[in-house]
Amino acid sequence: MSRNKIPSSVLFCCDHNAIRSPMAEGMMKKFYGRAAYVQSAGVRNDLEVDGFAIAVCDEIGVPLANHRSRSFDEMQDWGDDLSQFDLIVALSPASQRMALEMTRHAHLEVEYWPIMDPTGLAEGREARLAAYRLTRDQIETRMRDRFGPPQDGDASQGG
Repeated sequence: MSRNKIPSSVLFCCDHNAIRSPMAEGMMKKFYGRAAYVQSAGVRNDLEVDGFAIAVCDEIGVPLANHRSRSFDEMQDWGDDLSQFDLIVALSPASQRMALEMTRHAHLEVEYWPIMDPTGLAEGREARLAAYRLTRDQIETRMRDRFGPPQDGDASQGG
């Protein structure tokens, strides 16, 4: 798949589907609209969407408050077959292993984007928000590099 070509379906995954993958799902939907079917999942679903993730995505107009966390297993239980996705983007090593394992017989791309997990990196609200913004901005940079500039007019924003 060529760079800057937006696949018709993308799955973002990380460890808990609480920070990185929901951020990526929301940003992809905002930046590229209906160009792709976008979902996200985690290796485990044991956490709600993180409040700091919601806050830093609100800053760029990406709503995460209604996101429902789900695991790979739940996706399959709900009828989402991983092999139906054109591209799986793993944002953590554990999710990359899981995606490769679950799709080893399918012909699809699994990419690994090494995105920082912001949890536990800082003390205090402002320092924690700064860490989460860094994670958000890492995702945005990788997304722009991979899929090209956002397709809607209001997606360009400062950090």
